[in-house]
Amino acid sequence: MRLSNLITAIDAHACGQHGRVIIGGVVDVPGKTMFEKKVYLETHMDALRKRMLREPRGYPAACCNLILPPTHPEADAGFVIMEQTKYPPMSGSNTICVATVLLETGMIPKQEPETEFVLEAPAGLIRIQAAVANEKVTRVTFQNVPAFALYLDARVEVPDLGTVTVDVAYGGQFYVITEAAPLGLRLTPDEGRDLVRLGEMIKAATQEQLSIVHPENPEITGIGGTLFSGPPTHPDAALKNTVVLSTGTLTWERPASWTGILDRSPCGTGTCAKMAALHAKGQLPLHHDFPHEGILGTIFTGRLIGETRVGSHTAVIPMLSGQGWITGITQYVVDPDDPFPEGFTVGDMWGDMR
Repeated sequence: MRLSNLITAIDAHACGQHGRVIIGGVVDVPGKTMFEKKVYLETHMDALRKRMLREPRGYPAACCNLILPPTHPEADAGFVIMEQTKYPPMSGSNTICVATVLLETGMIPKQEPETEFVLEAPAGLIRIQAAVANEKVTRVTFQNVPAFALYLDARVEVPDLGTVTVDVAYGGQFYVITEAAPLGLRLTPDEGRDLVRLGEMIKAATQEQLSIVHPENPEITGIGGTLFSGPPTHPDAALKNTVVLSTGTLTWERPASWTGILDRSPCGTGTCAKMAALHAKGQLPLHHDFPHEGILGTIFTGRLIGETRVGSHTAVIPMLSGQGWITGITQYVVDPDDPFPEGFTVGDMWGDMR
């Protein structure tokens, strides 16, 4: 058997959300910054993302991260995040998976009771504080990039739904945030199909009707996901949420092809975006814990530790905590005769993946 393109990866999850971490097989990627490396992967090496995330090696809810040498002198390691339809500049659950893998494999040495280091994401520097007990990483806390509200209580016209009130906020990527109850949703796993359908409809309408561009990086545009918010079911949580992430191309012409997945975790960057919107409305002060429940009942805990500015917007500095678990170590290869070296998608789960 002749095999090539051997990739070594460690599978992990953060409070339920899968995050594959590539630790071998790619030496480096051209680019002077991690954001430039992200763009290079997107435009010249997208076959790697497809191979790792599409069938038969991946599945719709999978995410992948590529560990790379850092470009910033303060960073200990860099990483680029790959999702089914995009390369987000930042992801909380993926950051937790990456930090856990780096520490548990010894790529970054562990120290008890706490290990501090810096990761470089495409969005910027991410400062990590990992709790370690009995040589196990028990919690990962990170300081995220500044988060801010772009729109508050905006009214979006959604076909078949009418007027929907939304916030749009940035927590490492942009989210459109809306209340679940007015749409008849309870944020339970059995509502998955309805959550995806409504989330994709709201996302498409928001992107058509509102301008969504990061004020300091015009290459960060558009909505990363739809965040539905509601009352908690976990006794320790302040609110509950679930985020819809696309696995296909949004188009009003082919609404049946709108296929997405729910973030299995409480969504790290979504939690930061929600905290920014709550703070802008005067509903979440600084230095208060914000335990945020996800669709599986797991919790990420956020906290706003300060204010700053992003362009003309008042912004907040969020911290987020959660735990990751390693689930497997795999070497992925490509057989020269494999008819699907970049994987494949089928419309029963994936929708339109153009």
